[in-house]
Amino acid sequence: MESKKEPTFNAQAFLDSAGVARTIVEYQPAEVIFRQGDPCKSVMYIQRGGVKLSVLSKTGKEAVVAMLGPGDFFGEGCLAGQAVRMRGANATESSTILLVNKAEMGRLLHQQHALSDRFIAHMLARNIRIEEDLIDQLFNSSEKRLARTLLLLARYAKHDKPVRAVPPLSQATLAEMVGTTRSRVNFFMKKFQRLGFIDYADGLKVNNSLLTVVLHD
Repeated sequence: MESKKEPTFNAQAFLDSAGVARTIVEYQPAEVIFRQGDPCKSVMYIQRGGVKLSVLSKTGKEAVVAMLGPGDFFGEGCLAGQAVRMRGANATESSTILLVNKAEMGRLLHQQHALSDRFIAHMLARNIRIEEDLIDQLFNSSEKRLARTLLLLARYAKHDKPVRAVPPLSQATLAEMVGTTRSRVNFFMKKFQRLGFIDYADGLKVNNSLLTVVLHD
């Protein structure tokens, strides 16, 4: 007898339901969602678009720590007792963000086990990504780090398409994410384009074949 497969929990549909107290906000490209040091009062969910998370040093230097897309949560630090935002968030393109205040999100996680499982899976994946980022910075060349960053931005392995578009990003932002200079990013991007790993026709697109750069010793 074939076992019935459990239906995948649809966080989008659940958070859109009438029983959930939430606010939906539209953001334009580069618009500030929250700043580092702002009060930390809500968890956010990306319905459409993209979000850049960054940290600003006391000297004003910015470091990009994550690029998020549809289906991702962010701002969850309030659930762990953070009083203020430890990083800033900006929309990378026209975006629709759903905001659920701390108390409501806490109630939902306690009462809705499917949402709780989905949220825990998100947090575990985020922690794994942070560990991988650290290893990447410690042991890989800037060329490999850039290739991995582009594949992650294209949400490699989450889609069947061999070529995926990447949200609009400047080479300066890519340099911040990779931890190198803009000139080095420009050099490697030209190399990737020459080898057919990326394409600039109608926006930046990344081919899955770019993975060979990451796997090459």
